[in-house]
Amino acid sequence: MAPLLDVLKMLKGLVRQLSTLILISTRKEQRRRSMRVVALIFAALFTGASAFGVGSMTCSTFNGNALQESVSYHNGAPAGRADMTMMRHRKKIAKLGKPADQRKALLRALTTEVIRHGRIKTTLVRAKAVRKHVDHMIELAKGGSLHERRQAIAWMYDKQLVHALFEAAGDRYGDRNGGYTRVLRTMPRQGDNAKMGVIELV
Repeated sequence: MAPLLDVLKMLKGLVRQLSTLILISTRKEQRRRSMRVVALIFAALFTGASAFGVGSMTCSTFNGNALQESVSYHNGAPAGRADMTMMRHRKKIAKLGKPADQRKALLRALTTEVIRHGRIKTTLVRAKAVRKHVDHMIELAKGGSLHERRQAIAWMYDKQLVHALFEAAGDRYGDRNGGYTRVLRTMPRQGDNAKMGVIELV
């Protein structure tokens, strides 16, 4: 701030001296030259003041807005660098491109349909994501307790299907400890070439 005030004081002194020269000089050419110099000094003075964010000649306030450089960062990374995204280490939950509530509803619906039909065709990622939920429902059905039945009803959308599953699971999967479903790859879907798969009960 101090150097700026010194510059302004010096420029004011020069303006005073040149104004006295204009008044003293009698020739028109000298007056024109002096007026040009004064105009240049005033232009430089106002330009310097606006560059430092000073609105008037008093220089009472300085906020430095004119010197701040607008820098926009993408994803918190400085401009000019590559986008830095964290890797999802040890996070095995498939997001399925949906928020949590829609993802849960989708998995519940797929679980219900796999148990109802025994075999459905869907994308490979969805088939792998719903596999553990179908296995869990069958494990609950093999247990057969009232608490496990209520847990299955809370997840599946069809209450009668839950009762049918609890009646048949003991005989069908009594000698099998896990691995109640299998996922098979099929041809990619036409249109977007998405990987497709079939999930079925064993």
